[in-house]
Amino acid sequence: MLWSKSFIPTLKEAPSDAEIISHQLLLRAGLCRKLTGGLYTFCPLGLRVLRKVERIIREEMDRAGALEVQMPALQPPEIWQKSGRYETARDVLYKAKDRSNKEWVLSPTAEEVITTLAASEINSYRQLPLNFYQVSVKFRDEIRPRFGLMRAKEFIMKDAYSFDASDEGAMASYRRMYDAYTRIFARCGLQAFPVEADTGVIGGNYSHEFMVPAETGENEVVYCESGQYAANIEKAASQGAALPTPTASTGAAPERFATPGVVTIEALASAPFSVPAHAQIKTLVYTVDSQPVLVLLRGDDTLNEAKLGGRLGTPLFRAATPEEIVQAMGARPGSLGAVTNTRRNAQYRVLADLQLRGARGMTTGANEDGFHLRHVDLERDIRVDEWTDLRTVREGEACVTTGKPLKIRRAIEVGHVFKLGTKYSEKLDSTFLDTDGQRKPTVMGCYGIGVTRTLQAVIEQCHDKDGIVWPMSVAPYQVLLTPLGAPGTPTAVLADQYYRELTAAGVEVLLDDRDERPGFKFKDADLIGIPLRVSIGEKSLAKGEVELKPRGGALEPVRKEDAVQRILSHVQQALAKLDPASAQRPS
Repeated sequence: MLWSKSFIPTLKEAPSDAEIISHQLLLRAGLCRKLTGGLYTFCPLGLRVLRKVERIIREEMDRAGALEVQMPALQPPEIWQKSGRYETARDVLYKAKDRSNKEWVLSPTAEEVITTLAASEINSYRQLPLNFYQVSVKFRDEIRPRFGLMRAKEFIMKDAYSFDASDEGAMASYRRMYDAYTRIFARCGLQAFPVEADTGVIGGNYSHEFMVPAETGENEVVYCESGQYAANIEKAASQGAALPTPTASTGAAPERFATPGVVTIEALASAPFSVPAHAQIKTLVYTVDSQPVLVLLRGDDTLNEAKLGGRLGTPLFRAATPEEIVQAMGARPGSLGAVTNTRRNAQYRVLADLQLRGARGMTTGANEDGFHLRHVDLERDIRVDEWTDLRTVREGEACVTTGKPLKIRRAIEVGHVFKLGTKYSEKLDSTFLDTDGQRKPTVMGCYGIGVTRTLQAVIEQCHDKDGIVWPMSVAPYQVLLTPLGAPGTPTAVLADQYYRELTAAGVEVLLDDRDERPGFKFKDADLIGIPLRVSIGEKSLAKGEVELKPRGGALEPVRKEDAVQRILSHVQQALAKLDPASAQRPS
């Protein structure tokens, strides 16, 4: 491709609303243009990268035995109602009505559609296992689209769905997808790593996210440097923060004492009361199906709402309003407690974090404004319905696997694999006859990759102060020819010769044939990030040489007669490094 014949609208400065470096470079390098918040048009360079990412995904999905299909993005709400996600996913669903006033859902994912297909077509265990995938546009009603392609209203996603006859078969399918994801991200030039993850509104009971380390990532990952443990902050567990020796039980009943104006953990920890945060019980009130649920944590801990949702078994919960709290508890926030004889209704469900188990000598609200209780023994004074892990892990706590201090870093989620089990197959009637002629639900898995998000994650991880540093496998072009003379000069003539020879050899070449200053061309070259630049200048040519410069690397003078072969070798080596198995696969 000739630069002058393409459309590469580079910018010297990033737009003011581009907050992170990858978003800035998407726009500055002319890959995309913003239509409005959360909606982007791909320009020619960006589309070439996108198609390469899609090709890698398709190759690895096919290699893993998945079968490509194409499902409609416009879907009837009835199947979403049947699965239960019409309500649980309502905050992200786009809905539309046709001329007959019939409602439709714009798909953010396709569990309902593919399970409906399986229900009508899979009848026997002999048809299993099956794994279907698609690469398609999805829609999500983001309340605050931001960071370019990272959090958009319209995006491209690869979603796959496996169907098996048994749990063991489902785990084998899960492992094939897990391994395929590892290869996909490696081939894209990404340093991505899997972490244990929460399943969210998708559901299921086994899940991993693939994360790309990035300071601007929206996710937090908890990990042990040994490499034996890594989890999303929403899923992460630890051995807990070190606890002081519990106060010896005196047998004394809880003692009520006045705390006028004290409504925070910090205020109770200050003089004159001086009750340490770890010796306080934090009482939170949530509403589930219009019923209050009490959540108890140690005063110095923070609730992890994803963990709470998992224990409640629904994402449809929320923090109770102050008015609802007063009605349920008889006191305002800041004076709440779960001691049985102070509660209006002892039948309220009570969930307590494991850090509180066995705690004695604690202080909590008295359910009376301006009063607290001391000498509280959790197991004696509070009826706990369920002890469970509800807290957010903190850096430095002991790893559950190794006992070593945990660390936390930010990352970008690019892929997610779920073992769904029979959640959707039971609700949408996807069943089969087993070897004994008994009808059973198919065991499902779900596997997603954010294709557009992966593209931007590559930029976030692969850049320097001058622009993008594309891995060879996903670069819009593999080689950039930069003649430093006017059209018709020896430099331009040689560039044309290289262009024809390299193109004939299958190399993707961009020829910068613009009549611009060398410095201008070099700045654009660094910005768009083509992996290998070949500069052809009069001084070098006078010595019988041209200059090869890997993006971000050092100049390499090469005899002009050897340049094409050296370029071919460089491209092949770079591709093989990203995909060692390519040499064993047929072209």
